[in-house]
Amino acid sequence: MKNVAKTAQLRLEQVSLFTKLKNQLQGYPILQDISFEVYRGDCITIVGPSGAGKTSLLRLINRLIEPTHGKIYLENQEYHQIPVTQLRQLVTLVLQESKLLGMTVQQALAYPLLLRSLPAQTIQQRVNHWIEQLHIPREWLGRTEVQLAAGQRQLVAIARALIIQPKVLLLDEPTSALDAGTASHLMQVLTQLNQTHQTTILMVNQQMDLNQMFCTRLLHLQQSQLLTDKTASEIDWVNLRNSLMQAEAQAAEEWI
Repeated sequence: MKNVAKTAQLRLEQVSLFTKLKNQLQGYPILQDISFEVYRGDCITIVGPSGAGKTSLLRLINRLIEPTHGKIYLENQEYHQIPVTQLRQLVTLVLQESKLLGMTVQQALAYPLLLRSLPAQTIQQRVNHWIEQLHIPREWLGRTEVQLAAGQRQLVAIARALIIQPKVLLLDEPTSALDAGTASHLMQVLTQLNQTHQTTILMVNQQMDLNQMFCTRLLHLQQSQLLTDKTASEIDWVNLRNSLMQAEAQAAEEWI
């Protein structure tokens, strides 16, 4: 268990997110009264049925959207006190479907570092390091987004985020378009990154076998609320699988 006296790297206090109706009145809840702390070096997996608010939670932490109620802190500093560009260098999000904005893979990987005016040699060293770590073939570097398959784009987007060297890495279903071997290797790379550099990782992932291999802690969202916050050793993985399958089936019935 984490030492409760230890300072949280991220802290969410009673955070809620509601839809907005056309007349700007509060609509139905997407997230409701979410509170938890994240410590440096945590590897957290977020699970839950479709519509539970998993991706919305990542978007809130990256400040792509703003909470309706509650507060979010990064190292005891309230989010609104941190410039957005600075925040996103420290807390980086990779969405499930990422774009290269018309660039080649080489350009897309280098672009975040060009914005920081880093030396060309440093940029190339980081690009080389991460394409080697993630087993990205060099022949991809000259390709554009339309020349890449979904899994290839996903891997490039993850490499682009890792090149930034964020303190907190947010991943939305990072293995959804990857084959089993590539997904397993990615999880190994992320685990090594966490252990070597203490990079904090929050990841939405429904693949329980990978979650068991990766996470030190699990957040279970259901019906817009935080149902469970447990360490990996406290989780009954068989029961969790069954619970998620039942919740997904119920959610599917509601759409029929």
